Amino acid sequence: MIAHSEATGAISGLSLTGEEARDVSFDGVPGSPGVAIGHGVVVYPAADLDAVPERPAEDIELELELFRHAVQAVWEDIEAVAKRLTSRLRPEELSLFDVYLRMLGDEALPGEVNNRIREGVWAQGALKQVVLQYVRQFEMMDDHYLQERAVDIRDLGRRLLSYLQEGEQEDVVYPERTVLVSEELTPAMLGEVPRGKLVGLVSVKGSSNSHVAILARAMGVPTVMGLVDIPVNQLDGKELIVDGFEGQIFASPSSDLRTFFQAICDEEEEIDRGLEALRDLPCETTDGHRVPLLVNTGLMTDVVRSLSHGAEGIGLYRTEVPFMIKDRFPSEQEQRQYYREQLEAFAPNPVTMRTLDIGGDKSLTYFPIEEENPFLGWRGIRVTLDHPEIFLVQVRAMLKASEGLNNLQIMLPMISNISEVEESLHLIYRVYHEVREEGFDIHMPKVGVMIEIPAAVYQIRELADRVDFLSVGSNDLTQYLLAVDRNNPRVAQLYHSYHPAVLQALVRIAQDAHAVGKPLGICGELAGDPGGALLLMAMGYDSLSMNAASLPKVKSVIRSVSKEWAVKLLKDVLLLDSPHVIKSCVDLALRNAGFGRYLRPGKSTSAALAEQAAP
Repeated sequence: MIAHSEATGAISGLSLTGEEARDVSFDGVPGSPGVAIGHGVVVYPAADLDAVPERPAEDIELELELFRHAVQAVWEDIEAVAKRLTSRLRPEELSLFDVYLRMLGDEALPGEVNNRIREGVWAQGALKQVVLQYVRQFEMMDDHYLQERAVDIRDLGRRLLSYLQEGEQEDVVYPERTVLVSEELTPAMLGEVPRGKLVGLVSVKGSSNSHVAILARAMGVPTVMGLVDIPVNQLDGKELIVDGFEGQIFASPSSDLRTFFQAICDEEEEIDRGLEALRDLPCETTDGHRVPLLVNTGLMTDVVRSLSHGAEGIGLYRTEVPFMIKDRFPSEQEQRQYYREQLEAFAPNPVTMRTLDIGGDKSLTYFPIEEENPFLGWRGIRVTLDHPEIFLVQVRAMLKASEGLNNLQIMLPMISNISEVEESLHLIYRVYHEVREEGFDIHMPKVGVMIEIPAAVYQIRELADRVDFLSVGSNDLTQYLLAVDRNNPRVAQLYHSYHPAVLQALVRIAQDAHAVGKPLGICGELAGDPGGALLLMAMGYDSLSMNAASLPKVKSVIRSVSKEWAVKLLKDVLLLDSPHVIKSCVDLALRNAGFGRYLRPGKSTSAALAEQAAP
């Protein structure tokens, strides 16, 4: 508690001793590599009471008026709902709505909130304080019925908060160098920042393999995740340094610390400039082995970056991203427009589009999925086969978007058995014939499956008989093989792409795929790691797909070694039994080959600063 209190005070500029505090650091998990220096902008999802920041009321009368309107709006909503349900509920069930309305009376919850506002707290903060106080009191009661009323109060608080937050996000001011901070970042939040202003991301929840971290790497934005116990609401407007290499952030940095990290930023930019010359050169080893490098995309900004880095196509287009930044299911025409942009940008090179992959850590606000264990639940192909209307519209949009280009490939996520493939193929062929009958001149696209569930690892030959290509999703495959939730910072250290079991599974997949003559790619984060890319090439993967920011470094490394050298390295590491030893072995090989500049040293920033300051 003392440490947390001191941190909170230090962020505000004062330590407990009353002296000005500098270089306040917090440790998290590296989400996306790089260093960013900018000013924090705290954002929070709509109607999330816990995430409301602490702010003073600039205009008390205005805050009181805003809250009065919110109470009136919620009152009218509840009355309307009760009226609609009158014929469907018994009187004792309808009395629940009377309880809600009584809680909205002037002598109840609104009265206490108004008092807090008059004390100088803005309306949202006052509502949060009162509601959470009520919730805690009810949750501590012995009576089970009264405990459950805490849920009703929290729900009422969310309803009021949603009205208070209406339209306010438009008023957020983003500085030229914005470090976006949130309890839990979402793709929609990233999309709100004006182009060119986002330099860093900080998220309390999540790990290096959460969906937002993957998007951040695709965008080349330094990111730190999993910052437990950080007083996030105090970071708004503060100067921040985001160290995406070590997983640290620094608030109120001193000039020495800022100079140190600026030097790292300059060094990274110099490396990137040196790699630009490779853009139009083929990714080919010194002994003539060719490995196409593809990119993972989700936003149109990814496409621009990918083309400038010399990508040879798209190995994974995350179609769920356009769904996640909308407040409803996008129409067929809207989807068609999204897909056409991607297909046109890379034509005639292949563009592999994954069908909607929601569930797990990827949720849609307008299609909520509440589960005890979402990663083992309703996600990926399971959702779209249960709702074929979603799948059919999406495939129709993809096929129509490919007219005249014919570079579309469709990939099915989360496949665990043959019947899922057969049912999906039946729907795709059905849509293909319907679209042809409508007069669209299209070719039947190649269809492939993602290998990301252990069950699929042992059905490679059977799956390959039914599809045109296979692609490994190494992020989820690693998660499921190791039984590690990749979004949980408590077990983040157990998630390791270099785990011997993961490498053995990847070797087996490559052997089985090539035995039946089917092309095999990989689109997980391991492909974007220079050392991982070398091992995958040695295993025989036909193409590597990664975030655009990683592509130049991977190409540089592959063009500088022979496949024979990589195969020997693979044989050596497959004899090892520790993921950390394997990673060290690969890093050492890269250093000896002259690529130490692509690897970050493992020492802490404080040690580095001390070394720099030493005479």
